[in-house]
Amino acid sequence: MIIRKAVIHDVDAIFDLIDLYSKDDLLLPRTQLSLYENIQCIRVAEMDDQIVAAGSLHVLGRDLAEIRSLVVDKKVKGLGIGRSIVHSLIEEADKLGVENVFAMTYQVDFFKKCGFHIVDKEQLPQKIWKDCINCPKFLNCDETALLMKVADYKKSISLH
Repeated sequence: MIIRKAVIHDVDAIFDLIDLYSKDDLLLPRTQLSLYENIQCIRVAEMDDQIVAAGSLHVLGRDLAEIRSLVVDKKVKGLGIGRSIVHSLIEEADKLGVENVFAMTYQVDFFKKCGFHIVDKEQLPQKIWKDCINCPKFLNCDETALLMKVADYKKSISLH
């Protein structure tokens, strides 16, 4: 398995993975156009010439970035591929100088295992006023916000 930056010809496979999860209401849908517009922010995992996972890093400000649309093909769940994508995105945040990375998710246990901790959504005004305000679930959001300080991630990998 390799983790790499996504390229244009990956969009259909990424869209299909996201679509599977969004149909189950586990992820907000993304359009193919939004994937093309944000291709430079997306990482994919490739196995046997197939895209088996994807996720993106969206910078919201000087000290905050969000992991978005993290998906893993159900056939390869449990192999650590999602965690590898998350680590790749956190390392990208570090290279960019971003201090905090968060996710809005239903997969709370997964992100906790990756080193994130639950925070109150009100601690993320950049997210709320840019994206959440336009979300159909805004008044009844049932996702959990989790945050990781990039410095904590760096400490944890230096211990291993």
